[in-house]
Amino acid sequence: MKTPFLPPLNALRAFEATARLGGVGRAARELHVTHGAVSRQVKQLEASLEVVLFEREGRGLRLSTAGQTLHAACSEAFRRLREAVAELQRPLRHDALVLGCSSSVLARWMIPRLPLLQQALPALTVHWSALDGSFSAEQAQLDAVLLLAEPPWPAGWQVIELAPERVGAVVAPRHPGAALLQDQPPRALQQQPLLHTTSRPQAWPAWAAAHHLEPDSLHPGQGFEHLYYLLEAAVAGLGVAIAPEPLVAEDLADGRLLAPWGFAATGGQWVLARPAGRTDPRVDALADWLTAQLR
Repeated sequence: MKTPFLPPLNALRAFEATARLGGVGRAARELHVTHGAVSRQVKQLEASLEVVLFEREGRGLRLSTAGQTLHAACSEAFRRLREAVAELQRPLRHDALVLGCSSSVLARWMIPRLPLLQQALPALTVHWSALDGSFSAEQAQLDAVLLLAEPPWPAGWQVIELAPERVGAVVAPRHPGAALLQDQPPRALQQQPLLHTTSRPQAWPAWAAAHHLEPDSLHPGQGFEHLYYLLEAAVAGLGVAIAPEPLVAEDLADGRLLAPWGFAATGGQWVLARPAGRTDPRVDALADWLTAQLR
């Protein structure tokens, strides 16, 4: 019997990421390649299989019937590959818990608390991996990952909810408009160019909705790729930023930042997630400690 043709692995990865994340741009960011590279891989895959995998739906993409069939197979195949690779690598980790965390959360919140973690769980050795994004293929290779994310949670993951996410507008006292903003309602920000981050474009619109403002009434100013840079810019007095409460708690306590309107829930959660089917008492102990720290 003739062996069935299999497309190139890179093309299948590009297709699977595009289907799972709902767009070529998001797939390109996860795979660390250009938008054009992902588009070419998907088009080449469609040409080699002689089927249409995606159909246009407004500005987005929708899986065709053939695309749904291939995506189900790819998802299962990549999941099993990730689990096998993780299992092969596990003996090389010298019993360290490999924990993923966004670079901003790691730098601004986790690292300052490492002495407390060592005191609370002295037998726990952690190897930190700075990975941005949520529920990515790279994160699935780790023991667990600390995330700020919104439900519903994707299949294939066990998610431990730690605390609700709360965000607020913050500004440094040195900012020229800080004193005036202290005495104004939230709509005063409609007159301000707002610092924002490309990694969480929904942050300001969610804040506006929580304060009964039209999201389009806010005006984005200078943008930053990561939340860490955004908050450093706010501390430097460059403008008003949006931030999760735990990441600016020390700045607020020390007077480096002000939160004129406090913090509001977003519907998101701080979570500790690991691939489904794995059990590790170290992850459960870490989840209890993180819950206490966040609340």
